[in-house]
Amino acid sequence: MKVQHQVVLSIGSNQGNRLENVERCIELIHLEIGTVIKVSKLYETPSWGFESDAFYNCALVLHTYSTAHKILSQVLKIEKKLGRLRSAEQGYQSRIIDIDLIAYDNQIIETEKLQIPHPLMQDRKFVLMPFQDLNMDWEHPIFKKSIPELLQVTPDLSVCTVVQELRSPLQDISLEQFNYIAFEGNIGAGKTTLTTKIAEDFNAKTVLERFADNPFLPKFYKDQNRYAFPLEMSFLADRYQQLSDDLAQFDLFKDFLVADYHIFKSLIFAKITLAEDEYRLYRNLFDIIYREMPKPDLYIYLYQNSERLLQNIKKRGRSYEQEIPAEYLNKINSGYLDYIKSQTELNVLIIDVSDKDFVKNQEDYVFVLEEIKKKIR
Repeated sequence: MKVQHQVVLSIGSNQGNRLENVERCIELIHLEIGTVIKVSKLYETPSWGFESDAFYNCALVLHTYSTAHKILSQVLKIEKKLGRLRSAEQGYQSRIIDIDLIAYDNQIIETEKLQIPHPLMQDRKFVLMPFQDLNMDWEHPIFKKSIPELLQVTPDLSVCTVVQELRSPLQDISLEQFNYIAFEGNIGAGKTTLTTKIAEDFNAKTVLERFADNPFLPKFYKDQNRYAFPLEMSFLADRYQQLSDDLAQFDLFKDFLVADYHIFKSLIFAKITLAEDEYRLYRNLFDIIYREMPKPDLYIYLYQNSERLLQNIKKRGRSYEQEIPAEYLNKINSGYLDYIKSQTELNVLIIDVSDKDFVKNQEDYVFVLEEIKKKIR
C-alpha cells in the first residue's frame, strides 16, 4: 500500500490583497496537490534582499502520494493560476504569490531543479517561524537541528509579526465527532486505501481487515461450492476476534477509530455464497455475535459499478481474484444496498466513486471529504 509523504510548503505574498492571495493559495494546494493538514499563523515580514512592500507569510504541512518533483511542477502551476508572472531578471522581486517547497519527509534531494530541504530556510525567519507553528517532529537532515534550534542560531534579525490565525481546510470536517466510522464497499472499491488515508490525515486509529491471512480465500475462488462455508465461517470468526480485540483497546467515547469493514459484511457475503441450509445455520451464529458488536457512528458505503471494480481488481493483481465475474460483484452490490435499506437505525452515507480515483486525484479525495462533511452536525 502506498505511503503518503509529509511536505512543508512556505507561502508568501506582497502584492494586491495579500490575505486573499494566501487564502486562495492554500485552497488550491488542498484541492490540487495534497491534503493540507495544518496551517501556521499568518506573519507580516519586511521584504528580504530588496526594497518593497512587506510580505504576508505562512507555512503549511500536507499529505500527498506525489514525488517532490511533481509537487514542484504543481506549485508552479498554482502560482501561474494566481497571476504570478516570473521575470527573467536576477534577484528578489515583488510577487503576488510565492510558494517554496521547504521539506519533503526527512529526505535530502539535490537535483538541477530542486534542493530539499530548501537551502536557505535556516537563514529566513519568515520560513522558520511559521514552520515552528506546525509543531512537527522534524529535524533538518543535514544540520541535525530542530526548527526551534535553527531559530536560535539563524543570522536573520528581521522582525516577523503575527497578523492573524489562518483556517485549515480540515477545520470544518470534524470527523472525530463520530468516534467510530466504518468504510465499506465491494471487492476493489478502495475501502482499505481510503480508510488508511483518512486515518493518516485525521490522526485516527485503524482496524483493517486481515483478509490476506485467510487460507480458504484462494481455494474459494477456484471451487466456490466446496469452500464457501469454511471461508465464511473463518471470516466471521476472524472478524469477531479482531473487532473484539481491537475495539477493546479503545475508548469509543474518546478515541477516533476508522475501520475498513463492518462485521455485517459477513452476512452479506454469506447470503450470496452459501446454500440455503448452510445460510440458516450461519445466520443463527451470526445473530448471536452481531448483538455483541459495537455499531459504527457512521457507515460509509463506497459504491462503484462492476466495470470499474474489475479494472481495480486487475490493477492490484491478486492472482486469486482475477477470475471474479461481474455477476458476482453485482450480487455483492445488491446485497449491500438491500442491507442499507433495512438498517433504519444506522447512520449511512453512500458515496458513488465510480468515476473517482482518490489516490491519483486530490480533487476526488476532497470530493469524498465534502460528502462526509454533509453528515456532520
